Amino acid sequence: MSSVKPSATGITRRVPRQERSRRRVEDLLDAAARLVVEHGVEALTTRDIATAAGAPVASLYQYFADKEDVLLALAQRDMAEMDTQVAADLAEVEVLSVRSLVRTTMLAFVQVYRRRPAFVEIYLRGRTNPALHRFGRDHNRQIAEGLRAYALESEIAHDELTVQAAELAVEVGDRIFQLAYEDDIEGDDALIEEGIAMVTAYLQRFEATRA
Repeated sequence: MSSVKPSATGITRRVPRQERSRRRVEDLLDAAARLVVEHGVEALTTRDIATAAGAPVASLYQYFADKEDVLLALAQRDMAEMDTQVAADLAEVEVLSVRSLVRTTMLAFVQVYRRRPAFVEIYLRGRTNPALHRFGRDHNRQIAEGLRAYALESEIAHDELTVQAAELAVEVGDRIFQLAYEDDIEGDDALIEEGIAMVTAYLQRFEATRA
């Protein structure tokens, strides 16, 4: 059995409920990720994805409308992994401050980029898919709102840290990652460190004064 949900492309996508069907979808996504790393986004085709996954192409179309829908699903999966990584890493921080919040969050992103090189190709290099671009902006907004709420609840920031300021910080961080991974799939560590310093300096304007 499977349920249906609308995808960001505007086309309804089947969501598998049975373990066998879920595994098939994961196999298709894993195959697409390998092909993206090996040959790039532009060369990717639904037929190649199905072949690499050892599945008939008709099986792919049971779950995805087209190549762009597969790429979007990959980005969604990897961003969910990123959210989990951020939460896990923040839970391990011993001394919470604006500096440690920014550093921990951005380095959590780096961990996922290194595990998921296809995500670098799909999300950081190009974003020619309008639905993917929209999804990325929406996800950045969710990250900003979540981190702002976390900073306020933890009392490391005062309430002058607006949603707009948090969104700006996340968007700047996103652009820093685009630049850091533009020419190197492993990323430019020096540029990432500069970016962490930049975002930290901006957000420290909103840091709460501790007694």
